[in-house]
Amino acid sequence: MSAEEHIGRYPITPRRVSFDWDRTPLHWIPDEPTATHVINVLHLLLPAGERWFVKVFKEALPLVGDPVLRKDVKGFMGQEATHSVQHAYVLDHLAAQRLDTQGFTKYVELLFEKLLGEKPPFGVPIPAREWLRFRLAIIAAIEQFTAVLGNWVLHAEGLDRADADEIMLDLLRWHGAEEVEHRAVAFDMYQHCGGEGLPRYARRVEGMVVTAPVLLWLWVWGTAYLIRHDPQLAGRLRYSLREHNRAVGKGLLPTWRELGAAIPRYFRGSYHPSQEGSLRKAVDYLATSPAARAAAGAVGRAALS
Repeated sequence: MSAEEHIGRYPITPRRVSFDWDRTPLHWIPDEPTATHVINVLHLLLPAGERWFVKVFKEALPLVGDPVLRKDVKGFMGQEATHSVQHAYVLDHLAAQRLDTQGFTKYVELLFEKLLGEKPPFGVPIPAREWLRFRLAIIAAIEQFTAVLGNWVLHAEGLDRADADEIMLDLLRWHGAEEVEHRAVAFDMYQHCGGEGLPRYARRVEGMVVTAPVLLWLWVWGTAYLIRHDPQLAGRLRYSLREHNRAVGKGLLPTWRELGAAIPRYFRGSYHPSQEGSLRKAVDYLATSPAARAAAGAVGRAALS
């Protein structure tokens, strides 16, 4: 048994972390507003998005007959609920620094609550089981990218060289490590609930075909929004591919190749997300993360009291 296989057998459990944002500057990567705001789009998307993950999984949970998968799904739901809350606190921190994000997040909430809600939008006559399977396929596709991003941030030494804010780095790496930790759960959930044979595979492909361009559009739109409304920039900067690529070259953002290559991998019939990233790296970070260690200590103290 390999080290990856061995550590992959431990349970997926939420960590009740907390972060103190009082000293985190608006541009938490010094002198890098574009890279800062490209990453800040996570805070715009994840509070509503990860609440939606939990709602869809609650809807599908009665269909799960495998007790091991059921336990992993419950751990996944707990982790995603915690992620949603912690990223929402960052939105409060941005608002306290006069960067109001509600002009963007209201559309994100519309996407998840209405367009991808419990019933198909606009009265489209899709059977309930098929609509659930489609949404599970969307979550599996999104989780493909979160695993890639999680693995990237765990290895992103460029952020350390740029003297990025320690609290924000811990948030991103704690979250990234948990994304690598539960990288296969959404995929396994879809495979379990998504039917059989070619229709199940076709729907999985459909989920990625829908997800990839929508995520790209939301990311560009979100970055442009943050830069445009940044009170410290006061309209002096606009989002540009040139500035984005400059940040990529400095190791502050993932390369386009890293992100794009995740798509054809996902299309392979034999693909499984356990092939993504380094679970050992994720587990090692979770053992040293200040927030995760503090959470573990609080649990231990509560158990002893």
